[in-house]
Amino acid sequence: MNLKKKVSLLMLTVLILSLGLVGCSNEESADSQTKNNDNTSSDEEVTIEFWHTYSDTEAQIFNDEVMPLFNEKYPNIHVKVTRMPFEGLKQQVIAGVSGDAAPDVMRMDLIWVPEFAKLGALKKLGGFEGFEDIKGNVFEGSMSTNIYNNEYYGLPLNTNTKVAIYNKELLEKAGLSSPPKTFDELIAASKKLKSSETFGIGIGGTGSWTMLPYFWSFGGSITNDEYTKADGYLNSEESIAALQKIVDLNKQGLIAPTILGGEPGSWDGMKAGNYLMIDDGPWFYSLLGEEGLEKTVPATFPEGKAGSFSVVGGENVVMFNTTDHEDASWKFMQFLMSEESQLKMAQTGLIPTLESAANSDEVLKVPFIKPYIEQSKTAKPRTPHPNWGKIEESLNLAFEIVIRGESSVEDALNQAAQEIDGMLQ
Repeated sequence: MNLKKKVSLLMLTVLILSLGLVGCSNEESADSQTKNNDNTSSDEEVTIEFWHTYSDTEAQIFNDEVMPLFNEKYPNIHVKVTRMPFEGLKQQVIAGVSGDAAPDVMRMDLIWVPEFAKLGALKKLGGFEGFEDIKGNVFEGSMSTNIYNNEYYGLPLNTNTKVAIYNKELLEKAGLSSPPKTFDELIAASKKLKSSETFGIGIGGTGSWTMLPYFWSFGGSITNDEYTKADGYLNSEESIAALQKIVDLNKQGLIAPTILGGEPGSWDGMKAGNYLMIDDGPWFYSLLGEEGLEKTVPATFPEGKAGSFSVVGGENVVMFNTTDHEDASWKFMQFLMSEESQLKMAQTGLIPTLESAANSDEVLKVPFIKPYIEQSKTAKPRTPHPNWGKIEESLNLAFEIVIRGESSVEDALNQAAQEIDGMLQ
């Protein structure tokens, strides 16, 4: 084992001890062969391990339809496919890397990538053959979730985002034949419908996942483009005006009580005709099915001062530094990013990150999917940084105290910007 790996493992061991970790997992394997730890040439048979957290349906499609295609293309590369429980998974990954027992490749929550990259657990991918081709053909916002210190440590395997979802009956009542194109139009419609039980805009809370699409669309920002500085960005005139806009709309009674945890909840309020617009991911339609399609219509977020933006979700695929089979692991990752693989997984409702797959007739035939594909083109990442968890706490607190009227927008964002600058360093 080289020095870099030893240092990485030492760092992870310290982290494990600080977390007091334990754990093992149940396995669901598509290949029962044990991992081959010897370095081999590209012509020899090797076994690599892949960890994922696919659902029952997703795992079935992956094992029954995706893996046979890979096995046919690369008969000398055997993949041990292991389904992991999401609960406690981060600790298990840390333990695996520390004990030299991590998989070769993993489908990982996109928020974790910078954190594990900082710990030295992941391979830099920029130098691999074909990397630039993949990078140039996936959604930019999804790709950017893999950045740490201006290097890429993963590939965006599947994505999700949120769009605006409108109550059809209330749209008609507001005199609209289609969803508003701009926030000005949405605000005007909200004022027409305003009552003690009817609200125009259903923001689901003060957390970053719920607030950022509005904050960004109104012109706000968290950091500079390099994700290295918040002061001058989070507390800029544009950001202060963006958050003040949300505060003012709430004071005018145009935002639903959901922003501070009030009832009815977003889904219940939408179904009952209390909210003209809420926002949510494709799971809204996946779970409600025909009921959702009958009563609502999805659309991209209306344009604000800065445009129409949403937030990126999804999973990335990464390679661990402890692998002894870089070539085989990279071939597997490339295959997962191929159009044939992404189209197979799209059957389960997962949105491809490869633009050609996302815009294919096969994917677009899903009745509700088109706005999500369109929104993915401008969706932004939550700051890809190892300290995102702490950054998010500071950001969420700033959003909450100004919505509750406990602080001015300027004071809250100044404080948050100073705190986040320390975290970015």
